[in-house]
Amino acid sequence: MSVEIEVGFENAAKIPRGIEELSLEETPKGLANPKIRRLVVGGGALVLAAIAGLFAYYYNRETTDDAQVDGHITPMASKVYGRVAQVLVDDNQAVKAGQVLVKIDPRDYQAALDQAKASLTLAESEARSAGVDVPRTRENVASGNSSADAQLLGAQADLARAQATYEQAQTADLAWAQANVEKSRANAELAKADLARYLPLMEKGEISKQQYDAAKANADATASALKADQEKLAQAQRNVDVTKAQLDAAKARVEQAHAGVAAAHADVKQVNMKAADAQAKIAKVEQARAAVEAAELNLSYTEITAPVDGVATHKQVEPGQIVQAGQGLLVVVPLESVWVTANFKETQLKNMKPGQKAEVKVDTYGKTFSGRVDSIAGATGSVLSLLPPENATGNYVKVVQRIPVKIVLDPIPSEKAVLRPGMNVDATVVTN
Repeated sequence: MSVEIEVGFENAAKIPRGIEELSLEETPKGLANPKIRRLVVGGGALVLAAIAGLFAYYYNRETTDDAQVDGHITPMASKVYGRVAQVLVDDNQAVKAGQVLVKIDPRDYQAALDQAKASLTLAESEARSAGVDVPRTRENVASGNSSADAQLLGAQADLARAQATYEQAQTADLAWAQANVEKSRANAELAKADLARYLPLMEKGEISKQQYDAAKANADATASALKADQEKLAQAQRNVDVTKAQLDAAKARVEQAHAGVAAAHADVKQVNMKAADAQAKIAKVEQARAAVEAAELNLSYTEITAPVDGVATHKQVEPGQIVQAGQGLLVVVPLESVWVTANFKETQLKNMKPGQKAEVKVDTYGKTFSGRVDSIAGATGSVLSLLPPENATGNYVKVVQRIPVKIVLDPIPSEKAVLRPGMNVDATVVTN
């Protein structure tokens, strides 16, 4: 409800002097209001307390989200060639250390083991026989030096004769044949020249046809004689080769005779040789025994077992498959021994050192697990990569590098969480 009061100039004087003017006081606004001032002061105190708390919490704490779970991933491979007989594990199945995972057909390796055992038996028999030969050889050794010397003398005499024959064939016979060839060549050339001169004379009628025929017959005869002498020269050269071969054969017989003499003189050492042979046979026994052990080892490789407790995964083998030595079959991941690899910026490592407390938040579970810094890598991740950067190219851009830090976690009950290699995590290290 509103009250209108009309006051005119003419009615102003009629207003009673006793009526007091109404005064309306307004409520203070802004910081002038005590309540607002108290709220602002209280809120500022809360903000300062929150800032102080955050500073106290994050002071000397380095955090990165470039981190993941790592573990000892054990690839399982075949050490021998063969056909897969059985696969005794499924993909992602938990396995125990020593559990058989894959069996390879063992028949080939069993046969090789049987053969090695037979070779061992044979070697042992030969060793026993060699031991018996030593005293028998001692009794049967006799001198054969005279016969060997006689054979040497005969071979030396044959060598002397062969040497003389070779020298004669190489000098006198060959020179005589060469001289005859030169003589016959000269006669043949002369007869050929005479025939060439007689032909125009006969055509002019200056000589008779009979004279020309005689010159032609002489030319043919000298050519035949030249050919015969050339054949004799070739025969003489062949004789040189034959006598050289005979000389070489005689030298070989002399060397053989020398070897016979040496062998005859060495007969007195047969006892020691037999004893050495017996030792060699004993060594062959040890060699055969080692072959048996190797065959047994190869046979054991036909059963591929898990080296540690873990989970078998990444299975790449099926029954009936032919596998090669070194071929990967599956992977065993021990989930009990995992750690975190956190890639911190190089600017975050100033105060970081092994042994400091760490916290790891796992994305999978949204939980935080405690641990400690185990070690810091000796180089940045880029340097350890397959293709390290080449900064000496003229287009260098400075980039903050990251260095891997290994964080070992405190034991985590399996019912609480299971960390698997490759999981993403956020890592925090308390550097105070």
